[in-house]
This record gives sequence, C-alpha cells and structure tokens, in this order.
Amino acid sequence: MATLDVRPRLIDALSVLRDRVDAARFPLPLRGAARARRNRTELLAQLDDYVIPRLRSPQAPLLAVIGGSTGAGKSTLVNSLVGRRVSEAGVLRPTTRTPVLVCHPDDLHWFAGPRVLPQLARVWVPEQDDGGEGEYAAGGGRGAGGGPGARMGQGVCAGAAPHGGLRGSHGGPGSPGASQEGAGGAHGAAGVHGVGGERRASEVYREAEAAGAAEGYGFECGEGAAEGVVGAAGGGYEAYGGVGGGSAGVGLGRDGDGGGAEAGMLTVRIETDPALPSGLALLDAPDIDSLVARNRELAAELICAADVWVLVTTAARYADAVPWHLLRTAKEYDVTLVTVLDRVPHQIATDISGRYAELLQRAGLGHVPRFTIPELPESAGGGSGLLPATAVAALRGWLERHAQDPVARAAAAERTAAGVIASLRSRLPALAGAAAAQHAAALRLAGRVEEAYERAADRVRREVAAGEVLSGDARAHWRDHGLDGRSDELLDALTDGLTSLLTCAVDEADERAADAWRRDPAAAEVALTAAAGASGAGGRLGVIIRRWRRCLEELAEEETREARAGQAGERAGSVEPEESAALLAAALLGGRRARTAGENLADLLGAQTALRLCERGGRLLATYLERALDGERERRLAPLDQLTVPLDQQAELIAALSVMQREKQWETQWETEREAEKEARREQRQVEERARVMEKEEVSG
Repeated sequence: MATLDVRPRLIDALSVLRDRVDAARFPLPLRGAARARRNRTELLAQLDDYVIPRLRSPQAPLLAVIGGSTGAGKSTLVNSLVGRRVSEAGVLRPTTRTPVLVCHPDDLHWFAGPRVLPQLARVWVPEQDDGGEGEYAAGGGRGAGGGPGARMGQGVCAGAAPHGGLRGSHGGPGSPGASQEGAGGAHGAAGVHGVGGERRASEVYREAEAAGAAEGYGFECGEGAAEGVVGAAGGGYEAYGGVGGGSAGVGLGRDGDGGGAEAGMLTVRIETDPALPSGLALLDAPDIDSLVARNRELAAELICAADVWVLVTTAARYADAVPWHLLRTAKEYDVTLVTVLDRVPHQIATDISGRYAELLQRAGLGHVPRFTIPELPESAGGGSGLLPATAVAALRGWLERHAQDPVARAAAAERTAAGVIASLRSRLPALAGAAAAQHAAALRLAGRVEEAYERAADRVRREVAAGEVLSGDARAHWRDHGLDGRSDELLDALTDGLTSLLTCAVDEADERAADAWRRDPAAAEVALTAAAGASGAGGRLGVIIRRWRRCLEELAEEETREARAGQAGERAGSVEPEESAALLAAALLGGRRARTAGENLADLLGAQTALRLCERGGRLLATYLERALDGERERRLAPLDQLTVPLDQQAELIAALSVMQREKQWETQWETEREAEKEARREQRQVEERARVMEKEEVSG
C-alpha cells in the first residue's frame, strides 16, 4: 500500500506539521476561533494517536474503536465479541467511564507503551485462566507495597512496561484471606487465592470500580502468587500479579515506586484475551453524547485513533444528530467504517433496518458494512452482559477477516490513514486562515494602543514646549525664586508638575485605547485586563521623573564644576549646583513663561556652558519622557503578549503542509513507478513462460 509503505521523509514531514499545529494558538474570541481550537485539538489527536504511529508501524494490530451514544450497548457488544465481561455494562449513565482496550496476549506489546493514545496512562488487567497459578487480584491497596503477595490497587503509570515493578516468587499456596477497605471506610475480608484461585483480576477490578473506591478496596494475595514491590501513595489503579506460579507479573502505581503518573490523569484499561484473534484489538470508548464533557472529548479522541470505526446506535436512536455527525465526519475523512444497529425488536427488524439503510444511502454511505443485532434479554444492563455468539457472529467474522487477511488488514488501515492525510489539504488552510485572523486582530488591538500613546507623546511635547508645567505651585515658586526663593522647592514643584502632566496624558491614552477595544469584539476577553494595568500609573511615572531629576542635578553639578574651574561666568565661582539645576529645569519645562531662566543660567555659568547644559538637559528630558510613556504602553500591551499569538504561525502551517504534500506526491509517484516495474516484470515472466511452452511444443512436435 502506498501510504503504509512510506519512506521516513513523509513521516518527518508529518512530524514537523504536527509540531506546527501544536504551536498554533487561537486565544482571541473571533468568529471561528472556537472551531479552530477544536480542529487543532482533533488534528493533534489524529496525528499523535493514529496517523504517525500507524505509518511508523504498519504491521501493528488493527484497532477497532467501538463508539456510540449513551445506552447503545457498546460495552455489551465488546463483551460479547470477546466472550467474557471485560467492560462493565449496566443501566447507570454514563456506564463506560474508563476506556477498555482488549487484545490478544501476543499483541500486548503494541499497546503497552505510548505508540497510540500517548496521553492516556495504562492500567493493566492481564488475563488468566481460572484456577491458574499466580492468580491476579484487584482493588485499591493503600500505602507503599512490599513484602509477600500480589496486589492490584488504584494507580496508573503512563507508558510503563507491562512486566515491570514486580518480583516473581515460586512459593507455596497464597493466603486465603486478604483485607479490604471500601470507599466508605468499611472494613471486611475477602478470600483471594494465589494458587488455585477462584476469581479473575477483572472480576475483582469491577467490584472495586463499582464500589467507587478512591484509595481503599484492596486485596492481597499470598506469597505463592507473586511478591509485590510497588505501593500506591494515592488514588488510581496498581496492577500486581504473577504468571505461572508468580514467576512474572505486572506492576503500576500512582505516586508510588513503580508509577509516577500525575493524579487525575486519564487512563485506558488494558485486558488481554486469547479468544480474540491476533492482529485485532477492540476499544470500548465512553459515550459520544455523555453528560460529562471530558467523556465526550475522550470518546472523540479515541475514535480518531481507530483503524476501524464501529459506530453503534439503536433502533430507537438511529436518527439522532450525534451518531450522524460522526458518520458525516467518517465520510469526510474516508475512514474504514462499520455501523451496528443494536437492540432492534424482532417485530420491526426488517422495517427499521430498511429505513436505516435508506438513510445511509442518502448520506452517501450505502457501501458501509451494516450489522443488525436483535433486542435480546442479554441486551439489558442488568443481564450477564453477553449476547449469544450467533448475534454477533457476522460482525466478529468481518473483524476477524480484516485482522487476519494481510491484504484486507492493510487496506483498512491504509484507507483510514490516507483519508486523514488527504483531509489535511482542506483542514490546514482553514487552520492557517484562523491563525491569520488572530494575528491581524492582535495587530489591530496593538495598533489602537500604539496610536493612543503616540497622541499622548505629542501632547506631552506640546505642553512642555508651551510651559504648561510651570503653572500653579510651580509658577508661584518660580516667582519666589527671583526673590531669593529656595532652589529645592522649585525643583520639587517642577517635578510634581511634570508627573501630573504625564499622568493626565497616560490616562487620556488609556481611555482612548479602552474605548477602541470596547468596540472591537476581539478584545472581549482582554479589555478588562488592559484597564486594570492602568492602576498605579501615577506612582510609576513619579519614580521615573524623580530619576530624571537626579540625573539633571548630576548633570548641572558636572557643568558647574567645569564652569568654576574656568571662571566662565560672572558669578561662576560662587554658584551652587542646586541653583544651576533649578534654573535648568525651569528653562526646559517653563517655555516662554520662564524665558529668563536661560539668561540667568548664562550669567552664572557663561553662555557656552549654559547652551551646552540646556542641550544635554533637553536630550535627557526627551529620553525619560519617552521611557515613561513606552513603559506604560507596554503594560497596556502585556495582555496581548500573554495571549501568545505567534507572528508567523500562518506561514509555518502552510509551509509544513506544502512540504508534506510534496513528500506525499513523491511517495505516490515512487509507488506508482514501483507497481509499474512489478507489472512489467510479470508481463516479462508471462512472455518467457509462453516462449518456453511454445519451445516445448515445437520439440515435442
């Protein structure tokens, strides 16, 4: 198959594309942003959980995900296909909380690590024959494990090896008694045998799950089963057990020695059963219409990881919107799809099946394999959870043929993988378009702030040049300064006046920017954060202006010392630096109102020194005013910066798609040429065979 016989270059291109999709962000509440976020999540799930793992391991088992609505009978169907209860079926909704994956024991290594569904931690429930040595037990043991016995508690370990965390023991029979502690704190006793045990791990596991134990409900086996070496410090599931007299086992834990998975991490429960054919795995997914949002999301992610989608609906709900949304999605991605019409009453089976087939035909899905399962007493959740073998024989036969026939198996996986890759041609440009809209909106919002602060800077420059700072208290101190007033008081008044001027300009800029953001839907979730950034502006501006004052005083002191040394002015030898600084500040901030300040400064220090001092002081003032306004502007832009809208995410997405398409075309061309060469060789062999036959006929004649 062209896609599954892929060269590493295509996998590398897909990996790069996957990283670009992962880096894309859509934080602004634009039209279509929510859809883009969903599409991004779905794309990542398909690439991580299915496409890339499938291309890297084309020989891996076929994964059939059983999905459907609440109460459709998915768990009962899985149990019936396996031949025993591996997934709890019942009347409480949602029934399936933790996904259950069942495979042949020989295929366990394909699902032990994070090859598929890497975001889900594994919970191991190995299959054992009844009465076999080293029986497994399940529950929720608490505390650090160790010592004799095998135990399965609550803990998980992402990507852990299926046979780690355990030491085998070939001791005598296991202890018949074990303590248990339920979720409600009740204590009791349960017998679980190490040798000749009577209960499977899965059965006890279900009891623990039904009890809702968070930490308790633990069982321990005797030394003959296995010697556990891993404990659980928190909730979750731990798996311990022995095989063949305890010579091997499985161990996992949360926050314990063998686990390490984070609390609350999503899990998938792994079971093995030799009744399933090698090369086929079944996954019972949560309800696609579950009342629990995370269950719905998880169900969608699991379906994205499927080689085959087995969508289950019922006679009462086959026309509901949710199943048909999945069917349309399956058609869009051209996945390998199977539908099951479950719980169909015998009296109307022909009528309902015909209507369902007609709906599929209208939707362009008439070619999809369709199986009907009648309504039986076993379909109810209170029953055994197993349908008669004849009820699921047709579906099981279809799955077995596609799992065991190499051509059919490769075709099923190829079709799904090729469909997802082909869908990227339309999905990536849409994602890139949403990224471009995010970037444009971020630039637009930033532009509103930039424009407001440019106008604020123009206002400050105009008012400083007009001498607006030299008003009020500052003007009074300036008049007093001519009458032997104190220089430090004049400097204080000018500093406060400049701070007030800047604060008013910043407030005006903030109001202008906030008003523009209120009119822009893209700023709905960031406007309040931006407004909150205005608090404390006066204090921050005051700090900057006081720093400017200190620098101005240092500059005046430097020039005054040089003037004293050169005796440049008439009174240079007796002038104080504070006097020079006050006159310099008045000259810079007073405009025409303080035109005599420059003249007085020239009389004190000399014309050239005064001119040089005013030039340096002017540059210093411009620097600090710019620094003050830039700092406040950056504070208003910080909410946009925190949204992490990458500047070039649109271009990177399109570039990655182009590279992937080029590699896919190259692979397709290479495969076409290879098939042509094979056909040419076959034709050559046929010609040679005919020539040999003709030669034999001539010789015999």
